Amino acid sequence: MNFLSGEYECKLDPKGRLVLPSKIKANLPDESGNQVVLTRGFEPCLVLYPKTEWKVIYDKVAGLNEFNEEYRHFQRNFFRGNTEVELDNAGRFILPRTMVRYAEIEKEAIVVGLGNRVEIWNPDKYDEFLIKDQQNFSEMAQKFLGDGPTTTITE
Repeated sequence: MNFLSGEYECKLDPKGRLVLPSKIKANLPDESGNQVVLTRGFEPCLVLYPKTEWKVIYDKVAGLNEFNEEYRHFQRNFFRGNTEVELDNAGRFILPRTMVRYAEIEKEAIVVGLGNRVEIWNPDKYDEFLIKDQQNFSEMAQKFLGDGPTTTITE
């Protein structure tokens, strides 16, 4: 698995294109090529998946029982507006207007690598969703990562 990481300040060009930061682009899986999938995030941001990563998520959501009303409702909302985009040679891609409105992205964006995906945020909205209280962050780390065994290096 390629690891997408980092936080980058980016600008949209006058045509509404975003240049994917070179460190993010370099870590896209080779099998995805320049194909990525752009979708709405659960928070007011956009999420960019390498095509290979998207396939895993797609299979999970598409595999839900369509005869269950709650699953259908989730599928409808999850898949709406997803679009496959191709990066040009400069790593640029167009952000569809409907998605730009959803994420309230204007001229600037924050691009954040999160392992298997990339989030694209309006800088002000991104700041609102970050954890400001370090004690709270520390408590979350303890809760989610716990006291499990740590890896030790032996000679």
